[in-house]
Amino acid sequence: MFRECAELDRTSVAKQIQDAKMKVLHSIQELQEIEGPTHLAIGVFDGVHLGHQAVIRQAVEAARISGGSAAVLTFHPHPVRVLRPNDAPRSLTSTQHKQQFVERLGIDAFLIQEFSLAFARTKPEDFIRQLVQSSNQLKTICVGEGWSFGANRSGTVSLVRTLAESYHFRLQDIAPLAVDGQIVSSTRIREAVEQGDFSLAERLLGRPFTILGTVVEGNHLGRKLGYPTANLRAHNEQFPPDGVYAVMAFQHGTEYGGVANIGFRPTIQERGGERLLEVYLFDFNREIYGDDVEVRFLKYLRPETNNERRGVSRRHLPVYAAGRTANLKCGQRKRNSGAISPGRPADSKTAGLKGR
Repeated sequence: MFRECAELDRTSVAKQIQDAKMKVLHSIQELQEIEGPTHLAIGVFDGVHLGHQAVIRQAVEAARISGGSAAVLTFHPHPVRVLRPNDAPRSLTSTQHKQQFVERLGIDAFLIQEFSLAFARTKPEDFIRQLVQSSNQLKTICVGEGWSFGANRSGTVSLVRTLAESYHFRLQDIAPLAVDGQIVSSTRIREAVEQGDFSLAERLLGRPFTILGTVVEGNHLGRKLGYPTANLRAHNEQFPPDGVYAVMAFQHGTEYGGVANIGFRPTIQERGGERLLEVYLFDFNREIYGDDVEVRFLKYLRPETNNERRGVSRRHLPVYAAGRTANLKCGQRKRNSGAISPGRPADSKTAGLKGR
């Protein structure tokens, strides 16, 4: 069974976003630090898509009704990267990106449980017992329907329901969500992003697709030519197809228009041949190495050229002009369109970077 979500009520969803500071925990034992009773949503939550949001909001609602704290327990790294590293896909959201989206849902505490081979061998009964013993009165566990966990994935929703009776907590298993007849899943969203279908990705995520990257130092060629750009390391997040895009970027709560290039840059030997996300922000000129920048893709402009693979050049100027035009046309329409908006958009202020 699944639930159909024909249309997102973005106004009512936005009202649920809170500004309260979320506590970040790094072990199950630290659950004792949050005020009870405890209402816990558990899952990988890669992408924090509409289905994940439904699970998390059940914990928030339970805390609102009966008091106490709503917490999310997630795992880092993604379990597949530990159990089957050769099969592991790129993430829709890195852990730090996921943390931002979860906080905007009104969660009181975000528990990042390290996932290792040793942890993977934990018996499901022991895992639940640890949660009960470490929490200040575990009141609710919220999971997705069909959730499995523990050694050899032997833990099931049915087992948790039985343990709930013994430990006196309530289990809520949430059915998958469907949008336009299509099941919402991280896999389907990842496929949409790979194909450059941002419209579908947005409908399934409940917000525009974004990448969160950390600014790393490049070869400074762009700065010498007067068009400074920033290279972003995206923490294993899924990239759309190579090419040039009009983008909006969020840095320390402020929104900037710009142009981004995604592609392979063979001249940067120290990067080991990885694909790069390179961003030029209009009228922006600050040193932000080490800072995180969140990038929203507004419009695909054209494929990457050989010149761009060699680095920025003065031939970028027409592309920057096209990017400004696309920002003017798309930026206002896209702003605040998601259930969980990226960053905290300010008034549209086109803002290049003292980066690359």
